[in-house]
Amino acid sequence: MAKQNKDWKALNIKLDRTVYEQLEKYCEEMGQSKTVAVERILSKAFDEHNKQK
Repeated sequence: MAKQNKDWKALNIKLDRTVYEQLEKYCEEMGQSKTVAVERILSKAFDEHNKQK
């Protein structure tokens, strides 16, 4: 069965070097791509933010 394509938008950002290095280390430890890691981290942050409202 073919994998379903995601609806996505590109995001180009500049990160502080320390944050970027933390992201790289996190991705290596978790075995995730930067895209997957950032999507999950942002989703969790937005969920927490919405719970606080």
